[in-house]
Amino acid sequence: MKKHFLFFTLFLSASLLFSCGGDVKIAGSVDEEPDIFPDYKEVTIPVNIAPLNFALNNAEGIPTRLKIEAGGHTITVKGDNGSFDIPQRKWRKMLEASHGTALTFTVVRKDKDGWMAMKPFHVNVVADKVDPYIAYRLIAPGYIVWKKMGIYQRCVENFEQTPIFENKLTTYNCVNCHLFQQRSPERLIFHARNRHGGMVYADSEKIEKLNTKTDQTITPLVYGFWHPTADYVAFSTNQTRLVNFMHNENYMEVYDFESDVVVYNIRTHEITTCPQLSSSKAFETFPAFSPDGKSIYFCSADSVAPMPERYLDTHYSLCRIDFDAEKGTFGEKVDTLYNARQTKMSVSFPRVSPDGRYLCFTLHRYGNFSIWQRDADLCMLDLSTGQMQMLDDVNSQQSESYHSWSSNNRWMVFSSRRVDGIYTRPFFTYVDADGHAHKPFMLPQRNPRKFYSSLMYSYNIPEFLEGKVTIPQADIARHMRNTEPMRVTFKN
Repeated sequence: MKKHFLFFTLFLSASLLFSCGGDVKIAGSVDEEPDIFPDYKEVTIPVNIAPLNFALNNAEGIPTRLKIEAGGHTITVKGDNGSFDIPQRKWRKMLEASHGTALTFTVVRKDKDGWMAMKPFHVNVVADKVDPYIAYRLIAPGYIVWKKMGIYQRCVENFEQTPIFENKLTTYNCVNCHLFQQRSPERLIFHARNRHGGMVYADSEKIEKLNTKTDQTITPLVYGFWHPTADYVAFSTNQTRLVNFMHNENYMEVYDFESDVVVYNIRTHEITTCPQLSSSKAFETFPAFSPDGKSIYFCSADSVAPMPERYLDTHYSLCRIDFDAEKGTFGEKVDTLYNARQTKMSVSFPRVSPDGRYLCFTLHRYGNFSIWQRDADLCMLDLSTGQMQMLDDVNSQQSESYHSWSSNNRWMVFSSRRVDGIYTRPFFTYVDADGHAHKPFMLPQRNPRKFYSSLMYSYNIPEFLEGKVTIPQADIARHMRNTEPMRVTFKN
């Protein structure tokens, strides 16, 4: 406490001498923290992130300035109704010179006593870069009434968003569940429903539209995860239902009637599974390969009946089974890493860090559709020690759900409804070498207050990418419109 007081005193003395924005002399300070959106106070950011533009709340019509200091560099910004647009070149130079230290942000506002400096806040900069792109679907949050949707990519080093595929090219059908192999932009899979429907595979050499329903599988393929090196994709195949509630804190619920886990071979167009992944006595879903490709993690619940009357009684455990990529075969034993029968809690979206050390998953009260469950939180399992911890510095009072890892193990992007309880927004958290996940920050925008208040779409399934997807969406759309889906086969 004494150290913080001394710092603020020294800051105040110095602040009387500098000019902010070229025309402002600081008259004094106020013992008040700035109320800003997004909340970037005391977050940790990578050295290659776009400027953390923000807005001072309740400041419309009030003259404001911002001063950022670090490593001998200073950036001053004139506010526009309390919004600050930080110059990108100056920001980039400051980060490059300041990683391993903290940036100091000082907001100055004009009142009856002149220009007054508010309490400064800090942003920690680390040298660990984040992957330059994320991919996501933008969709209306109700998932029932919609027309326009698409899969997009955003360069997180600036503010450029470009489409990977927009459904306006295929008569506004549903497109969802985009997948990439090891965060590579060169191979893409997504699903299309209704007219022109099928599973779409695209790379630089070919595009395929596939009918993935067989007589031996419950439905076409649903939730997927790519093998790290081989031409396999693990999928669930689910018979689900969706309901909306009028008087429930969780506005929506999706539950399984049936579900299995299978593996699809891209090269041979064959689907295979094993009894441990396709039991009539269990709901198996959300598969994810380990980084070495030798295991499949998945979620499994005892199948309860009748549904939906007993959807509150379904609790999904975290399980693992061996996989041999050379032979395309499965192990005989299933390991249970988190036992939902004992805890009466439920697991979804298991994701392992690229180095194989940590497994992050979503933990919630029941079922598998954590996206609308307010109690859904992120939890981390240390696979080397078996220790599990809730990510308290990351979680909020609203739902935290889908998440993915960066290629260097140091960042996760996840979807959260913490802003308003309705729309999912992408947040980033830094995971240090000790496995501690730091306070997250929301995806920067050029004018975040205007952007997020006017965007009536949710960010769905944020995934890191190591580069930009360049497969022409017009070529994908033309293939979807003009070809019949190729049928895949089931291999016993």
